[in-house]
Amino acid sequence: MNRRKIKSTLLDALVKAGKLLKTSIQDRRITAKKSELNLVTATDQAAETLILGIIQRKFPDHAILSEESPAQGNSSSRWIIDPLDGTTNFAHTYPHCCVSIAFEENGNIEFGGVFDPFRNEVFFAERGKGASLNGKPIAVSKVPALGESLLCTGFPYDRREKPDEYLDVFRTLMVRVHGIRRSGAAALDLCYVACGRFDGFWELKLNPWDKAAGMLMVQEAGGRLSDFSGSPLTLEDVQNVASNGFIHEEMLEALRPFKEMEK
Repeated sequence: MNRRKIKSTLLDALVKAGKLLKTSIQDRRITAKKSELNLVTATDQAAETLILGIIQRKFPDHAILSEESPAQGNSSSRWIIDPLDGTTNFAHTYPHCCVSIAFEENGNIEFGGVFDPFRNEVFFAERGKGASLNGKPIAVSKVPALGESLLCTGFPYDRREKPDEYLDVFRTLMVRVHGIRRSGAAALDLCYVACGRFDGFWELKLNPWDKAAGMLMVQEAGGRLSDFSGSPLTLEDVQNVASNGFIHEEMLEALRPFKEMEK
């Protein structure tokens, strides 16, 4: 594995796609709906085309898992791509969205990058070498207790069908913390945990492209990842919890009544 070439390719694709997001946010072009609330814009598709072109020119034999296209290839080297995380925000011209790209080798996420072009923030992590924001090292917060924490979350696309279930979880944590934010871009939520802006995060039904890069970011910044029962988080898990580590057990205790949710 040519780590230098993979890193440079990832960053090149990340930044170029991010610039596309920034210049096209006013277009308001919704081109499809995967469901009533799961939108696709022309920029999702254009950014994905741009990213795939950059990667496949350098690594034609690598596998690809990207949100807007069928999975490609069966190589042990795989790119996991969300060309536009926060599509609903983007479609409404709310500038809180990003590009997320991860690289996986033999089942391990080795590199992850998330670019928010509206704040000009590039989050990057390499397995075993830490995480950074615009080239400067980042670390999770040192907030010691759930009662002193700021959490973030999101709601799945079937929230109109199951509002009470998801709000029960929200209510359980809401009364135990300083505050909860719901910003609409899971990749950025995880990066914000990694750099200490949030102390913890939970969400159900994330796809691998929503969280692959962010998971490595939290891990390399010193945080902890699990499902609601405390088992180590995988790309396939429906339940997702991330924290600074200090408040993780308290989060799991609060989530205990919901540990069978969606399993």
